Formats: sequence, C-alpha cells, structure tokens
Amino acid sequence: MAVKELVGVVVSDKAINTRIVAVNDRIPHKNYQKVITRTKRYIVHDTEFDAKIGDKVKIRETRPISKTKCWVLTNILEKSST
Repeated sequence: MAVKELVGVVVSDKAINTRIVAVNDRIPHKNYQKVITRTKRYIVHDTEFDAKIGDKVKIRETRPISKTKCWVLTNILEKSST
C-alpha cells in the first residue's frame, strides 16, 4: 500500500510535539459541478519544533502515535513571513 502524503498549512503549534495542519481539497460539487474547497485538519507529530503557524508543510501517514495522531511532519516547504 502506498504511503499517503499531503501538503497543508500549520494552523496551531501550541501543544508539545504536535502541530495541527489544515489541508484544502478542491472538488466539484456532485450536483452543480461548481468547484468547492473543503478543509480537513490533521494532528501531526513534530519532534523538532521547526514548524510555526502559517508554514506550508508536507505530512505523511504513519503508525498511530496517540489516539488521534497518525501523521508525521516530513518537511517544511515554505516558511511564513510572520
């Protein structure tokens, strides 16, 4: 089975070793075919404390680390300007 990888933006960095990453997905509406944006938030493991709010990051699926955390931060694609 292939490993899932997603790209998103860090929206929270308050917890220790944990970041919350919002991933936007653009899909057509099933009836009207208008493109809509859906946002899903993933709880991501980050041991090096590198990612800050607003950073664009790549995450990858891994084994369950806690009850809700099964994604790990792979690398930072873009640092935020703030």
